[in-house]
Amino acid sequence: MEDHTAIELTEGINVLSLFNGMSTGHTALDNLGIKVNKYYSSELKPYAIELTQHHYPETIQLGDVNNWREWDIDWKSIDLLLSGSPCKDLSIAGKRKGINGSNSGLFWKFIEIYEHIKALNLNIIFLQENVGSAPKEDVGIMSRAMGVYPVRFNSSLVTAQLRDRYYWTNLKTKPFGMFGDLVTDIREPKDRKIKLIDVITDGWTDKEKANCILESESRMTTSQESLKKRYVKDFNTIVYLAEDEVRVKTNTVKGYDVLTEEDCLNLSFPSSTTRRGRVTKGKAPCLLQGNEPLYVLKDKQVRMLNKIELCRLQGFPDNHCDILSRNKAASLLGDGWTLPIIEHIFQYLPFKKQ
Repeated sequence: MEDHTAIELTEGINVLSLFNGMSTGHTALDNLGIKVNKYYSSELKPYAIELTQHHYPETIQLGDVNNWREWDIDWKSIDLLLSGSPCKDLSIAGKRKGINGSNSGLFWKFIEIYEHIKALNLNIIFLQENVGSAPKEDVGIMSRAMGVYPVRFNSSLVTAQLRDRYYWTNLKTKPFGMFGDLVTDIREPKDRKIKLIDVITDGWTDKEKANCILESESRMTTSQESLKKRYVKDFNTIVYLAEDEVRVKTNTVKGYDVLTEEDCLNLSFPSSTTRRGRVTKGKAPCLLQGNEPLYVLKDKQVRMLNKIELCRLQGFPDNHCDILSRNKAASLLGDGWTLPIIEHIFQYLPFKKQ
């Protein structure tokens, strides 16, 4: 069983973050009180670099991961290697070209870099993340390349967003199965029971959790038809505008049900004070012999998630992306890591906290 002994580094740790995005790794380390000495970032998206330098101006930007052999780094000094290699060819939302696709194949650059550092520093700790819908064959290939199998967490445990992801790390492992294969031994985080209604700034929702934020969330549309079609296919999350809320009085603790699109409303006995089940979510109730009048709500006004809501769904403070437009923030958040999940994993890091 691998479990790293506590290490005290008075100057802080040196981190190399590949596909760095919005520096979620740095934010998690800061929030846990783990001092960072040097933080190297490989990232190409200009507004990702802009946000990183805004929060962490000392970050050393390295450029394209394909040119890693040209980087001026003291490789043996790297304590923590982070990688969220692209998932486009692995995700069910992509074309499924697999781990050797031109996009997700950049994973092999991570492997090259990891092997290079490990030859100089056997104590190197890594974290690799990728999408939960990746084919099992590809997950197996990636796991064997890293020498450890992943743990699988859904961000819904710590935020109001459904986000299924694999996490591989050599930070804490244990042997498993007949052949003693190493698996990541990080326990599942506790369910914080955060709901989408707790996150939205106005309006209301008929969902308990938001769909997974995708990079495509950055391509904002105001078309009501388009928003609703994508919502039905679970491609996005919509918020119903508050002024359009329709409440139906029922004999329940809350005193009412909210009627949303495609729900069915039963208005038989409209003056009854003991009637329950007036609103049936998503389907029409059983048709009764009395031919009860049934109604379906149409043409509700909806909107996309705003920047504050997107930040909250990934566990960031409301103002974390203030310097960016809503769409640029959505692009980074949709491609990024869930902050509370990374904090949960990093709590096992052996580095002394300040």
